[in-house]
Amino acid sequence: MKHKLFLCLSLLTSVTFAQAPTFSVTFPANQSAKPLDGRLLLILAKNNKPEPRQQVSDAVETAQIFGVDVNGLKPGQAAVVDASVFGYPKKSLKELPAGDYYVQAVLHKYETFNRKDGHVVKLPMDRGEGQNWRVAPGNLFSKPQKISLKAGSKQSIALVMDQVNSPIVEPKDTKFIKHIKIQSKRLTEFWGRPIYLGAHVLIPAGFDEHPEARYPLCIYHGHFPDDFGGFSETPPPANMDTTDYSERFHIYGYKKIEAQEAYDFYKKWTSKDFPRMLIVEIQHANPYYDDSYAVNSENLGPYGDAIMYELLPEIEKRFRGIGQGWARFTYGGSTGGWEALAVQTFYPDEFNGCFAACPDPITFDAYTNFNLYKDKNAYYSEGPFRRTPRPAQRNYLGQLKCTTEETNHRELVLGTHSRSGDQFDIWEAVYSPVGSDGYPKRIWNKLTGEIDPAVAAYWREHFDLMHILRRDWKTLGPKLTGKIHIYCGDMDNYYLNNAVYLMEDFLKSVKNPPAGSEVAYGDRAEHCWNGDPTQPNYISRLRYNTMYIDKILKRIEANHPAGADLKSWRY
Repeated sequence: MKHKLFLCLSLLTSVTFAQAPTFSVTFPANQSAKPLDGRLLLILAKNNKPEPRQQVSDAVETAQIFGVDVNGLKPGQAAVVDASVFGYPKKSLKELPAGDYYVQAVLHKYETFNRKDGHVVKLPMDRGEGQNWRVAPGNLFSKPQKISLKAGSKQSIALVMDQVNSPIVEPKDTKFIKHIKIQSKRLTEFWGRPIYLGAHVLIPAGFDEHPEARYPLCIYHGHFPDDFGGFSETPPPANMDTTDYSERFHIYGYKKIEAQEAYDFYKKWTSKDFPRMLIVEIQHANPYYDDSYAVNSENLGPYGDAIMYELLPEIEKRFRGIGQGWARFTYGGSTGGWEALAVQTFYPDEFNGCFAACPDPITFDAYTNFNLYKDKNAYYSEGPFRRTPRPAQRNYLGQLKCTTEETNHRELVLGTHSRSGDQFDIWEAVYSPVGSDGYPKRIWNKLTGEIDPAVAAYWREHFDLMHILRRDWKTLGPKLTGKIHIYCGDMDNYYLNNAVYLMEDFLKSVKNPPAGSEVAYGDRAEHCWNGDPTQPNYISRLRYNTMYIDKILKRIEANHPAGADLKSWRY
């Protein structure tokens, strides 16, 4: 009897729809009198804390989401989401179990760009938030609404996007943190409209008292910074709440740890023996992602040259930088780790060292956990009788979080034409050639995972850093010896250590000249391990701006031109 009851209950909880519900979504004229373009997103969640739009992720607890492009949607006109619309993780509304849900709609607005290359494309302009569709200023959304989906009944549910995200408040200058924004001539010409680059600059103690001093400069590469983070002139309150729990690091009170580290950095920064220098975090969000990867790209434009030859000279002019390659360094983790190695490689004379932590794939022979050139499918390893899904994320024990197919399908729901604003799509936007429609050529079929070898070959020649170093070592080697430092955990959540192993083998093998490089691994360390074996990840990731100082000073002492200014900034 118990078995029969259990079976009945199981069947009841797994009922799906013979005829799927339909959602019609509108926005009122008081939000926009003009028709709008964009990506309409419909999110369903089992609870409302936080709002459904904040629950979409790669985690198994993710909310359900569907997406459809809208072009010229008029106020009061309904955009329809029905069983034909592709979703994640369930692919169709037909697959949703009956039951109670909280539903919310979001319109991620697109604008039209008339690019220099003649292509006309529709993309989401960054509006100061760092390409986040959930909070992008001007995006419309509906209030979460509780609904009950019933099996066997034809339901039509109306949603009104009568809410709008507020503008982002720009940060203000402080004694030590300054902000700069310039219009880039190169990027404005490429995109056919004004495009700006910004930066947060941490200036040294004694800057005003020593007008004769000129300073070395470090670029701290990473994802979009809303301000210079990890620096505070005040200590955390003694009674600061420590009940917050970090899911990532499995500890309580992490906000207080961060606050204490920020204050400790301030104390080091202003101490007598700390070297005086400039540290820069760049804002280069663009229509595809929260940063540009700091290189020139067919789809994003000449961000590398714009940063190198427009933004950095302006920073060094305003804040008395030395302005020469021997006095510039770069570091960062993850995206920032790839960028640090990339700019050192593409602009070898302009930097005197890079420190690349947990870098995005630095060779596509190990594009996370597969070979982009030899494998046929990004989602499955395939044999004659079976297909095995490829993992995308793991923890330090190797336990799977999601597959490559799942995370790519989430991106596909968030945006077609590489417009999700997420990880695999930005790699595609940066590395791919422009397609005939003006959007990035797909490296693989986003639905099936079938790899395009012609696009992979383009990636290899233009952005595979190990291949480029091997191909051009005769000219690059003399400029890069002693400058490359790479760090990665051997249990990186995204399998990024696989590419680091191959790069290490290459760097050890080169002669004439030898690389003189450093590669180190953190035992059982997850993503963002950055080279300090004495501290756990959750501490060392907060110390990028201090942990490489000794190596930077040694590099300056060992490699500077005659007559270089080694004293004015050592007060």
